[in-house]
This record gives sequence, structure tokens and C-alpha cells, in this order.
Amino acid sequence: PGKIVSVAAKAGAKLKKGDPILVLEAMKMEHTLTAPFDGKLAELNAKAGAQVSEGVLLAKLEKG
Repeated sequence: PGKIVSVAAKAGAKLKKGDPILVLEAMKMEHTLTAPFDGKLAELNAKAGAQVSEGVLLAKLEKG
């Protein structure tokens, strides 16, 4: 389980590989989730301050 610290991108945004999407805190460490390839952020299911469980889809990036 973890907590969403901040959200850096919005659904529909065009991202380049390495652009930050969100910051997740888990086990007292912050992890920045970044775009693994260039594309469009098709879906974003994360809000700052929200608690999330393992296996939950937080963001979906489509090539393009």
C-alpha cells in the first residue's frame, strides 16, 4: 500500500519518455513514476493524498 504525494500530469497530456506522472510514497520512501515511452496519458486514476493498494492501475499511457 502507498499514498499519492503529488500528481504531475493530467489525463490527455502528451508525455515524453522520462516525464514524471506522479509521486508515490511507500514504506517511507518516495517513488516518482515516469513515462516509459513517448505517448499520451490516456487514463489517470490518481489524486494527491489518496491511499492506494498494490495492483491498482494508476495511469495508462498510449503510444502516439
